[in-house]
Amino acid sequence: MAETPPRPTNFIRQIIDKDLASGLHSTVSTRFPPEPNGYLHMGHAKAICLNFGIAQDYQGSCNLRFDDTNPEKENIDFVNSIKNDVHWLGFTWQGKERYSSDYFDQLYGFAVELIEKGLAYVDFSSPDEVREMRGTLKEPGKNSPYRDTSVQENLKHFEKMKAGEYKEGTCSLRAKIDMSSSFMCMRDPVIYRVKFAHHHQTSDKWCIYPMYDFTHCISDAIEGITHSLCTLEFQDNRRLYDWVIENISIDCTPRQYEFSRLNLEYTVLSKRKLIQLVDDKHVSGWDDPRMPTIAGIRRRGYTPASIREFCQRIGVTKMDNMVEMGMLEACIRDELNASAPRRMAVLDPVKVVIENYPEEQIEWLDAPNHPSDDSMGSRKVPFSKELWIEKEDFREQANKKFKRLVIDKEVRLRNAYFLKAQRVEKDADGKVTTIYCTYDPDTLGKDPVDGRKAKGVIHWVSAAEGRAAQFNLYDRLFTHANPAAQEDFASTINPQSLVIKHGFVEPSLAQSALHNADDNADDNAASDALISDASDTKRFQFERTGYFCIDSHSTQSKLVFNRTVELRDTWAKMGE
Repeated sequence: MAETPPRPTNFIRQIIDKDLASGLHSTVSTRFPPEPNGYLHMGHAKAICLNFGIAQDYQGSCNLRFDDTNPEKENIDFVNSIKNDVHWLGFTWQGKERYSSDYFDQLYGFAVELIEKGLAYVDFSSPDEVREMRGTLKEPGKNSPYRDTSVQENLKHFEKMKAGEYKEGTCSLRAKIDMSSSFMCMRDPVIYRVKFAHHHQTSDKWCIYPMYDFTHCISDAIEGITHSLCTLEFQDNRRLYDWVIENISIDCTPRQYEFSRLNLEYTVLSKRKLIQLVDDKHVSGWDDPRMPTIAGIRRRGYTPASIREFCQRIGVTKMDNMVEMGMLEACIRDELNASAPRRMAVLDPVKVVIENYPEEQIEWLDAPNHPSDDSMGSRKVPFSKELWIEKEDFREQANKKFKRLVIDKEVRLRNAYFLKAQRVEKDADGKVTTIYCTYDPDTLGKDPVDGRKAKGVIHWVSAAEGRAAQFNLYDRLFTHANPAAQEDFASTINPQSLVIKHGFVEPSLAQSALHNADDNADDNAASDALISDASDTKRFQFERTGYFCIDSHSTQSKLVFNRTVELRDTWAKMGE
């Protein structure tokens, strides 16, 4: 019987193991708490794999909870996209998805409790005055003139805030902690503010909304979360997390643990910067295949398994570091090299005419779907008198290092015959428009009897039966390895991040595009439904070109293929 592979470990799993062994907890409950103000990105993918992965491995539970306390920037489309992304990655949350807004009544009650205990007060200082009173890292803050308002007055003012009697920005509810604390988050933080905004879950019931630091810890406690996992930027805020839990009447006392966020080369993983890319039209939308969003990388052709493998390879630590883009690309290359069926596509075509091939004849040749996996079977590929080949695969003259088609030299056409170039036809600018060749009809699937050797092997597409297609050649979105560190990150956008080519593909790929369109129609019909991973037939290795997938907007009348990744890491060769 095969042994179960060892479970990966990290400092968080070691904490959990200790908590279970000591009896502090008998089960494990985690949560993934995104704010629905944009699409999820690769940093969220790391958090998803961590939270849901731990729940799976320890036979525990993981909640999906939307941090929906800022209604001006949130909407239901973002909610649905997040649910789809989590499902696509292969995870299912415990029960129905939750919202922080589910607890607004309880949160309000706990805020009242803090006021009654003398631990919160309504401050009528302006937002600028509040910021000024907080001091700096070197200087302590100053007490608000409203800090010592009586409990009864604060209760009255807070009730008026709830009733909509105060305008936005005129007052806020602040926790009374310590204005001289060395931790800025403990200097009487705002825990409620007035905001007249329609909410996608609660409609217009509320005109005051709790702040994240007040909401998050209480939501964890209400849901019985045992291990609240977040990134390192919330490390100082753990003191506020604990303070709130310790000063309200609630039984559960969850603990927060921080891990390093994902920093990925040649991209940005700040939601603010991603929003700027979308709003300023640097990309076509949240699902642009150049975007590091889960929707973008899905459209580019990455698989859930490749993302989970990437998250496992980078691990979980407390140390910030920059992960090479090549590590992410290696994960999808490794998977597609084994699973992607091979096809032929010509991205930059020039015509070949085989002068000794019969007119109007079409042969359907056998071609394996994978060179080293017979179980994937084979397909029929049409062969005709006129073909398309890549322009770069032909030269009129070349040295011995050039292993492709040259005048008076032979190459093998992939899965077909020996071909010899005889002469060319050019346009007025001197560019080759047609290559006239001859073929050896006795070389289908075998070498010539006289022992001749071909200089190389090139791919091709029948001009008679091939289908026109668009190829989107995606590359890294930025030219700088750390664009976020630049004064103007958008100035480092790679002008070659998208190059569009028009060429031809095998006719079988048109049928795959039809199935792809059908699947997308099914997905769009039910936004809450699981978006299933595209089957292997929708991701291909185009011979000698790269790994491609059918774009989600592709149709039979307009075939569009997105390059997922090149066959090799060309950036590494450039000495990045």
